[in-house]
Amino acid sequence: MAHGLASLPIIDIAPYLEIKRDHTRCQSTSVALHNACVEYGFFYLDISQYIDPSEPEELTRLAREFFTLPQEEKDKIGLENQDYARGYQRLKQNVTNGKADNHEGIDFYKPVENPDKSRPLWGDNQWPDVPGFKHKYEQWIEKMKKLGLIVMEAMSVGLKMTTEEWMELRAQVDDSFWVMRTIGYPPLPNDHDGFSCGAHKDYGCLTFLHADPTRSALQVFLRQSGTTASELDGLPAEHGTEEGTWINADPIPNCVVCNIGEMWEIWTKGLYKSTLHRVVHRGSNYRIPFFFEPNFTANVAPLPAALRISPGQDKESSSNEGQTYQSVVYGDFLLRKVGNNFASGGKGKYD
Repeated sequence: MAHGLASLPIIDIAPYLEIKRDHTRCQSTSVALHNACVEYGFFYLDISQYIDPSEPEELTRLAREFFTLPQEEKDKIGLENQDYARGYQRLKQNVTNGKADNHEGIDFYKPVENPDKSRPLWGDNQWPDVPGFKHKYEQWIEKMKKLGLIVMEAMSVGLKMTTEEWMELRAQVDDSFWVMRTIGYPPLPNDHDGFSCGAHKDYGCLTFLHADPTRSALQVFLRQSGTTASELDGLPAEHGTEEGTWINADPIPNCVVCNIGEMWEIWTKGLYKSTLHRVVHRGSNYRIPFFFEPNFTANVAPLPAALRISPGQDKESSSNEGQTYQSVVYGDFLLRKVGNNFASGGKGKYD
């Protein structure tokens, strides 16, 4: 697959925000989303008509206020106080591909009924004792949940799903088991054996990343036959034997960086691919990813619309370039994925 672009496409979600939608403009957005998911698995989403730029700026200010607290204050909401998934992680406590990540962060998950911190993912969220933090972040969560449903609807049009099929898919994500992280990145030392965050694919559905202005920090691997990726910034390529190239996904004003997770691979039986990405942060700043995920109990299986695009394959499992896609219950899939990802031996971490 050849990629003529040196950067990711920019897609305006504004047509889907209008009370009286223009069919032609919505169709154009949906086609662009479909093409981006087929070609890249990553794109910029222009949300200038959806948010005020001051909102994510305030989230960043609050993150800075927390991460500059003394270590003993930050440790008061450490993961070990809950289910080893919700709460604060120290610098290098996260592990990707067996190596410590050079960042610290706080993870929040969808609140659950009858929380029990002895169960993986089933504890309570831990909020910093920073004035306004919880309120502002909860406002952002609600906006990102709504944005997730809007983008999912636009993607359903790109896949030529019927209204009934879209409603069935919507019922799998309308109680999203969302995750949000706020991440503090110090400059990556030249001698660090690892990355700010090592190469990985996202587990679930859609990721909306509010990125700080630091350039060359987020790197995305684009598959490209006949191309051998060289080391970028003097760091290992991390893509195994796959052919392609690493590009920088630098922040663009009024946009979030969006990428699809592994559930979209199953829904489209590999037509849409979750893409490797990593962070090599040479500055000192903060990033806020929101993960819009399926419902915890959602049974994720290949969609009839995807089967129509690529007919002749079994509806329960399908193969794309030698890979088989079986249906999964999202919560079971997530529990398998998040285990054993902490340097301290705890359970649960969200890339």
